[in-house]
Amino acid sequence: MTEPSAEPHPAALRRRPALVAVAHGSRDPGALRTVAALLERVRAARPGLDVRLGHIELNAPLLTDTLTALRGDVVLVPLLLGRGHHVKRDLPEALAGAPWLRGVCARPLGPHPLLAEALRTRLREAGWPKGGGGTAVVLAAAGSRDPDSAADTDRTAALLSARLGGVPVRPAYASAAAPTVAGAIAALNAEGHRRIAVASYFTAPGRFAAQCAAAAPWIASAPLGDQDAMARLVLHRYDRAAPTLPPRDRTLQPLGARAH
Repeated sequence: MTEPSAEPHPAALRRRPALVAVAHGSRDPGALRTVAALLERVRAARPGLDVRLGHIELNAPLLTDTLTALRGDVVLVPLLLGRGHHVKRDLPEALAGAPWLRGVCARPLGPHPLLAEALRTRLREAGWPKGGGGTAVVLAAAGSRDPDSAADTDRTAALLSARLGGVPVRPAYASAAAPTVAGAIAALNAEGHRRIAVASYFTAPGRFAAQCAAAAPWIASAPLGDQDAMARLVLHRYDRAAPTLPPRDRTLQPLGARAH
């Protein structure tokens, strides 16, 4: 597992691009509180780094307003969990609409071992037993029509299964993809699993997260949100993307999600 780089010297931080964390946005008031708390962890872990927040929709500040207020170099870090329309189109287009900035988009947060660790932590907080015998997990995600998004969720399910000692982990979706959470629970029941947990694969609270948790026949974990593992992952994505900024002596072109 690759960890974020060591904390830079304060003088180096002043030369580093701003980190703009991009959240989806939600009408649930808990979403903004959760994302704000996560970014406070990021700031505490990297004092002096300029950390901003922008939303794709529904909450202020919107990403376009955050970019309007910035000058210089920026790295957009999606607080999103897989490759989909927002990561592939909306974020690069937002950078293209801010030609006064030299910017780059980092990869989405998932898949990554730190996400699997954060998921396991939330399951344990919800009452996941140490042994895990006779149990299974439905990894409840938002869903996307993009096959890359489903592939990323499948990879996270495999990482979480390994963290839980080989317990079956079945991806499921709140919208736009199959199976549904209820369908995945029914399939696991038919296979003989007695206790089925729902792991919330959402960064913050919202309608889909609540809908998935309500379908749980046993325990349901909280959204990933405000955890040290999540803050470390945000900085890891930032650190990997920052060196890929385009050279200053070339025409500035948004690079999209190209940092690996």
